[in-house]
Amino acid sequence: MKRARKGQTTILHCWSTPTTKKKEISSLKRDCSILLLASVVSTLGGLVFGYELGIISGALLQIKTEFGLSCVQQEALVSSLLTGALLASVAGGCLIDRHGRRNSILLSNVLVLTGSLVLLISSYPALVLGRITVGFAICISSMSCCIFVSEMVTPDRRGFLVTLYEAGITVGILAAYAMNYILSGSETGWKWMFGLAVVPALVQLVSIWFLPSNAKESFSQRELMETIETQEADDGKVISSKENKAVQYSSFYLFQRHDNMRTRTVIGLGLVLFQQFTGQPNVLFYASTIFHSVGFESDASAVLASVGLGLVKVIATLTSMVFLDRVGRRPLLISSCSVMAVCLITIGLLSGRSLMKSMKPCDSQNVTLVNRTHLPQSPALSPAVVEPPLSESHHFFNNNTKDEDQMSNKVRQASPESSPNVHSTVVNWIILMCMMAVVSGYSAGFGPS
Repeated sequence: MKRARKGQTTILHCWSTPTTKKKEISSLKRDCSILLLASVVSTLGGLVFGYELGIISGALLQIKTEFGLSCVQQEALVSSLLTGALLASVAGGCLIDRHGRRNSILLSNVLVLTGSLVLLISSYPALVLGRITVGFAICISSMSCCIFVSEMVTPDRRGFLVTLYEAGITVGILAAYAMNYILSGSETGWKWMFGLAVVPALVQLVSIWFLPSNAKESFSQRELMETIETQEADDGKVISSKENKAVQYSSFYLFQRHDNMRTRTVIGLGLVLFQQFTGQPNVLFYASTIFHSVGFESDASAVLASVGLGLVKVIATLTSMVFLDRVGRRPLLISSCSVMAVCLITIGLLSGRSLMKSMKPCDSQNVTLVNRTHLPQSPALSPAVVEPPLSESHHFFNNNTKDEDQMSNKVRQASPESSPNVHSTVVNWIILMCMMAVVSGYSAGFGPS
């Protein structure tokens, strides 16, 4: 076990030196395995979280057609995940404190498996209930996973594991969009989309069984690791490790002026609230529907465009991970917020000039309305209606002739106006690029930061 000098990147090397004792070598190997398993658990936790966030984007296109869902029903289905997360955010803290981080992660895995099975039932209430269950599970996992893995390692490696969790979220979103595209042509593809979340949940469930049940065992191992590192230091100084004493603070301390806590709390809450007001979660949930509205006609093309959106999010997150320590969190956050603000203003200004679909993208009845022939409504098909008199037939023929002449004139007049359509298409692509920039800015500023 060696650590780089000050000013260099801290790297964990899992090998022994000639002066290392056998007991220390065995403990060292176990520490390395704990670090590896903690990294796997953190990444898989983020992977499941991101997958469940993004999978509804493509699954909604198939579900609304199969069940004939209205706009309100689709919005209720999408927001059911957030409803479960809201319930977990209220009761999750007490649950984690009472049963521990490890048991909470195990519970979240079981709930993900249960919710995924419920989602396979071909019933709208079952879909809503399954998404609520999954939302509750991933919220519990997001709270307990980061705390649990940070207690398994030394403080200088906690940021790396939390960043792995964020990277797992972006990779999970990309995997969800990829599954949406692969299964977009299948009749029951939405069931496979929801069911595939079982795979990473099972792997995380198995991996966490090999981690210590609490942080005390790992804390003693971290003391041994720090002892070995100090023995190998060039200065030869001996530093005794001390256990961290838990300090009890009330919630009112966050709003006091002492240590500038009130300002810090307001800034923290403002970042959490306003990053939701940017609409980023809605872009993830309705990515395919949004791409439908900007000109991607088929479901496959819209889902494929969402795959590109997920790829941009992954690249932006990995890039921010590389430059986070060099640039700093505050400059990265300010620059990303500036990019998001400019792009959102551009989208707002150009949306009025873009050629959007006139039909509501969430209306499942649009497909059937397009194929219907618009006939005058009548109570019944009587012979008089089927075979009208000769005078009425001549009158009907003359009206049709006039209508055809009017339509031909309109077509002639509209033919020179093809350039505005091209202009609207360019505007739609500019909006799409701005949306990509907003997603990448959000990932860089609010992701690893």
